[in-house]
Amino acid sequence: MTAAAHAAQPPDLPESLPEPVTESLPVGEEWVTAGRREAVRFPYDGGEFALAPVGDEALARRAAGHAAGLRRQVSKLPTRVRRRVLAGVGAALAEVAGGMEDLLVLETGKPRADCRTEVLRAVTTWEAAADEVSRVHGETVPLDGLPSGDGMTGFWTRRPIGVVVGVAGFNYPMMLATHKIAPALAAGCPVIVKPAPATPLATLWLVALVREQLAAAGAPPGAVQSVTGGTEVGRTLTTHPEVAAVSFTGSAETGHRIAREAAPRKVVLELGSNAALAVAADADLDAAADAVVRGGLYASGQACISVQRVIAVEEVAEALERRIAERLPDVVVGDPREEPTRVAPLIDEAATERVLSWVGEARAAGARLVYGGERRGRSVVPTLLAEVPDGQPAWDEEIFGPVICLRSVPDLAAAYATVNASRYGLHAAVFTRDLGAALTAVEELETGGVVVNDVPGYRCDIAPYGGVKDSGIGREGPRFAIEELTVTRMAVFRR
Repeated sequence: MTAAAHAAQPPDLPESLPEPVTESLPVGEEWVTAGRREAVRFPYDGGEFALAPVGDEALARRAAGHAAGLRRQVSKLPTRVRRRVLAGVGAALAEVAGGMEDLLVLETGKPRADCRTEVLRAVTTWEAAADEVSRVHGETVPLDGLPSGDGMTGFWTRRPIGVVVGVAGFNYPMMLATHKIAPALAAGCPVIVKPAPATPLATLWLVALVREQLAAAGAPPGAVQSVTGGTEVGRTLTTHPEVAAVSFTGSAETGHRIAREAAPRKVVLELGSNAALAVAADADLDAAADAVVRGGLYASGQACISVQRVIAVEEVAEALERRIAERLPDVVVGDPREEPTRVAPLIDEAATERVLSWVGEARAAGARLVYGGERRGRSVVPTLLAEVPDGQPAWDEEIFGPVICLRSVPDLAAAYATVNASRYGLHAAVFTRDLGAALTAVEELETGGVVVNDVPGYRCDIAPYGGVKDSGIGREGPRFAIEELTVTRMAVFRR
């Protein structure tokens, strides 16, 4: 279907979307009618395509109280039951993958290719979480290593931390909810997930699938609940006295506030970044240019590890700039429902205006506009800026849009120092043929992950994922998130 044909008719919800999702919220053991509903809008044209239930503080407190009441029951669910539920969700999600993909396109406005990837990644994450359930164990401790341990036997186990609250961002709503819910269930914790206000439906659909699998396994569906709403709903959940841990994905500013207000609860924060890609003099420049374009523009740049800062050794910087600029006109900008589209509108008009204003500020401060820097319909045209000065938000902060900044430096050591000269540290990448230079990057770059000869946006969902500095604390990935959501319990026996 052409973009013109799409525009002639309002987008339809997937037929497989469960009816309660647009009417009610999964609070307690049933779906509860919310006090009000709000429009969910398609970012491509701003049109309303559905109504979604909106929760409030009372529902948030009700959900937390119910989760607290289930804490012991969920902690005692047998390994086989938890594994069955997690694997069942992966299979159920795979069955509705096409409908979920369609819904994600409508909710997020991300290009279809990115939404398809989101669903596929979520399926494999549920499968991986199922595999990890049987690996939640402890070990013995040689207490007699000290004289006080003579005649003593000791071991430790991992126990569920308690009620978990997961707060997800708008850019990958179903995937982010998966990384909150699946490890919590694997660990034996009841969990309440709060989606972003702009993108509630995919998360509610996922929760519906999880609750169906819980019921089929003889477990309480209320082990997983969801409350939508704004800041006050989130604050009620993250500060509730019955909550033991909060897992948040979003901006650094919001994450820091949650950490302060949630104390002394455990927090796992996956926050923003301004991911860097360093290019050495010996790099394959065509591969590097391809990576910059691919890694800077996926999800229309609305990804915390998309390429934002490109730092090239000066002897290859001009050639790299030329290669990137040659590729940008071929990037298809338009309707996210169309298969060829790679850049679509951002989540809302406020985000678009902010991105364009940051580009304008950078230019006024001396940056050179190589390509883009303007709107095309409701979309920001893929943009390349050169030599953006320090102090500009387009360089210092997370732009969360299809904007790439290129800077040249004298050598690779200076490139690594420039990567580190940021308050963020989530992922970084380096293109080089030199193994020593690559290993130096792994040793020296102050980030949670270093990718060699690929985009910093590469993420394998079974690997540890998280940042340092203002990019957060704690790690996701089923195995590592389960560790975050369990506590060690030491057992000591005197013979």
